[in-house]
Formats: sequence, structure tokens, C-alpha cells
Amino acid sequence: MVEAYPWQASLWQQWAGRAQHAHAYLLHGPAGIGKRALAERLMARLLCQQPALDACGRCKACLLLAAGTHPGRFLLQPDEPDKAIRVDQVRELVDFVSQTAQLGGHKVVLIEPAEAMNVNASNALLKSLEEPAGSTVLLLVSHQPSRLLPTLKSRCVQQACPLPSKAHSEQWLASALPEVAADERAELLVLAAGSPLVALRLYGEGVREQRTRVVEGVKKLLKQQQGPSQLADSWSDVPLLLLFDWFCEWAQAILRYQLTEDESGLGLNDMRKVLQYLAQKSPQPRVLHAQDWILQQRQKVLAKANLNRPLLLEALLIHWAGLPGPARPPSSSKEAS
Repeated sequence: MVEAYPWQASLWQQWAGRAQHAHAYLLHGPAGIGKRALAERLMARLLCQQPALDACGRCKACLLLAAGTHPGRFLLQPDEPDKAIRVDQVRELVDFVSQTAQLGGHKVVLIEPAEAMNVNASNALLKSLEEPAGSTVLLLVSHQPSRLLPTLKSRCVQQACPLPSKAHSEQWLASALPEVAADERAELLVLAAGSPLVALRLYGEGVREQRTRVVEGVKKLLKQQQGPSQLADSWSDVPLLLLFDWFCEWAQAILRYQLTEDESGLGLNDMRKVLQYLAQKSPQPRVLHAQDWILQQRQKVLAKANLNRPLLLEALLIHWAGLPGPARPPSSSKEAS
């Protein structure tokens, strides 16, 4: 059985109580809140021959689904993590949709993450979304719905999936990581932006140890004890998106402190003094310029662009090391010419 997360209870009651379902749903929300599990739970119920609140788990359809051999199930996802969903994969889906359900009842397609489809793949899916054959239901799961084509989104019933409350997240993570201290779990949730499943994954990936190395490296960089190139090489095992998430968050915290002088907005304790120092010593236009650059590069990372990691990190650290210092006087018209 698919895990039923407590923060999805009210949404599931609405779905399970429907006599009829739309032909396509777009489940969207932050990563790590259980959207995939919710889609699989709905898939199981739609395919079940004797559904109640959930799939029965005992009928022929449920047993085939559990074995991964149900002929009415189609999963569309990248062949490799962080790769695109190809147009020929979508064509296989279109062929599946056109076929008659072998066991009768529904056929269900699950696409995750939907934003992994490129433009050609998305366009190839449009007709199946608009006029799916028979009783086919398509479930699209997206962590970044802004990257989807408007024409694709307009053909789906869009369902926002809520971020769990702090209480739900803390309770669930405590049951998943009972051996971890409460303050460490709280720190993981902050690093995961409140998403408990991301927090669990980050724990397994050793993110707290990675964060400690990155913070120590930033401090050495600002003290000129380590250069950008050497430091970039030492972070070779830290995920690129994670690094850009942190530096983006830190740039925002510096700007926020420059405007409000509110220390509570400086984030976790490990970087508070560093960020406060940078806020006091860095001209705001320079911080804004660095933030803009970081956001642009982060978008490239999200888009899976072919980036030179060492050079990109070295450029990031050069921007960061250049933040503190007196504001440069504006160039005279003579110099500018």
C-alpha cells in the first residue's frame, strides 16, 4: 500500500468521495510533500475493482498493480535522474492511451516530473490530454508548474498540494528519524524549506556534514585563508543546486538585514554572524548584483544546462569574496567615455 500522509487527509477525502474523475489532473506543489505518493494512491483506487476509501489491496487488479504488471498502468518518467522525458517516450504513452483497457475499468497514466518533458514531448502529449481514449485518467506531478506549457496546464484540473504544517512535519520526521535529536531534525526541516520528505532525503545524503564544510569554506574565503579555485574543488561532492539554493538564501538574508536589521531573518545560526558582517560591510548595489547573478545561474542549474561546474563555482565564490569593501565611486563621464 502507498503511504498515506496525514497532511493529505482532507484532500484525499475529497478525491475518494467523487463519483467521477476528470480525465487529467496536475498535482503541483513543493518537492518533498508526497505528491507522487498521492498520485499513486489515486491510481491504485482508480484501478481497483472493489474500491472503498482506498484500493482494497486484494482484488486481481490490486495484486497485479502491486506486482508491477497491471496492464492499465503506464508510468512516464526520465530514463535517468535529472534527464529529460523524450518525445519517443510520449509517443509510447499515446499508443497506450489509444488501446482498450484489458481488465475493463480505468487506465491510468502517471507522469513525474511533468516539467521534465521538453517542448516537443509536451506538444506530443496535448491531444491525449484533450481527448483521452476510453476511461483513461492522466496524473501529472509537477514540482515546478511554471515550467509547463500553458496549453498543457489548461487541459488539466490543477490541484495544489499543500505544504504540511510545522506540527505535521515535525511529528512525521520524528517517527522517521527517532534516533536523531530534535534540534537536528528541526535544522533539517529548515534546510528542506519545510518539506519532511526532502528533510529525510537530505539526512540520508549527509547534508548537515556538507553544510558544515561549505560554511567553514565560506568563512575561510572571507578571511582569505582559501582561494575560490581551491574551495570550488573541495565541494565537488556537494550538489550544485544545493549550493546555489544556499547562496541565494544567504544573499536574500543579507539584503533583508540591510533593510530591517532584524537578526531573526538571518537563518540558521551557522551563518548568522557571517551574514551580519557581510550586510554591514557590503554596499547594497553590489549585493543586488551578486544576487541577480546567482539567480540567473540557479535557473541554468534547474534547467539542466550543460555547465562547467568548477568554473561556475569559482565565479560564484569570486562574487561572494568581492561583496565586502567600500562602495566604488561612480565613474566620471570622461572615464566612462
